[in-house]
Amino acid sequence: MNKYLDIIKNSYTGYWNYIQKSVLMELNWENYFYGLILISLVVWGLEMLFPWRKNQAIFRKDFWLDIFYMFFNFFLLNLIVLIALSNTAAQLFNDVLGVINISIADFQLVEINALPFWARILIFFVVVDFVQWCTHRLLHQFEFLWNFHKVHHSVKQMGFAAHLRYHWMEPVIYSSIKYIPLAIIGGFSAQDVALVHFFNITIGHLNHANINWDYGFLKYVLNNPKMHIWHHAKELPKERSNGVNFAITLSIWDYLFKTNYIPYSGRDIELGFDGDEHFPKNFIEQEFYPLEKK
Repeated sequence: MNKYLDIIKNSYTGYWNYIQKSVLMELNWENYFYGLILISLVVWGLEMLFPWRKNQAIFRKDFWLDIFYMFFNFFLLNLIVLIALSNTAAQLFNDVLGVINISIADFQLVEINALPFWARILIFFVVVDFVQWCTHRLLHQFEFLWNFHKVHHSVKQMGFAAHLRYHWMEPVIYSSIKYIPLAIIGGFSAQDVALVHFFNITIGHLNHANINWDYGFLKYVLNNPKMHIWHHAKELPKERSNGVNFAITLSIWDYLFKTNYIPYSGRDIELGFDGDEHFPKNFIEQEFYPLEKK
């Protein structure tokens, strides 16, 4: 028990020190704090230069709520619970394996550090994205999970910051499902993780941005604003009622598994879900909604 208490304590102190160093610019490439701010400002600027919905205000509906979500989910949530929970769960999993004389290293299929840098990054990126795509589908197919995911789909006007409006349970679900596949192909450096993470943040911001882009032929590979807006459509055909366009970063999964859907320009479609007019409008009530939903 003392071991787990130490892990929790060290998780809090370690992440708090990381945040301090980030804000004080004592970190280099792994500074997610200013990385997030820089990416957000660049994509927001692109929204102003290349607006898709020209009548949408720069400070759109719920802009400041989404900005709060962005920093809360990206930093404060990690400090409050996620890092400690993740580290403790990982140690518990390893301890359970140890009881039966198995190590997570026994499951590793590839000596990842022996591969070239580009191959290591590519494997990490593709595996993470596919696992997230599968998890995203689960969030739409099971009502219990959908009630958490409704927070993200409560967005009524799309903008870059809507990317990080989500319930605190979502990263718990995503991280739990990603743990074993990543452990099997483990050996990635912090720099590997940072590079992929910054790329995914950029694409995620762009997917939700009010930008008139679809990337041309790359739309079949990368998720984009004109594809992702249909994921947020309030009305879908009955046979598509569990959702469409589940891509996180790579749209190729939707084309491969026939979940792609772009019937026409979705620029002016209504966003949300059935009954969203009764969905809470403030942060606290949105966070408690799935716990109170019967």
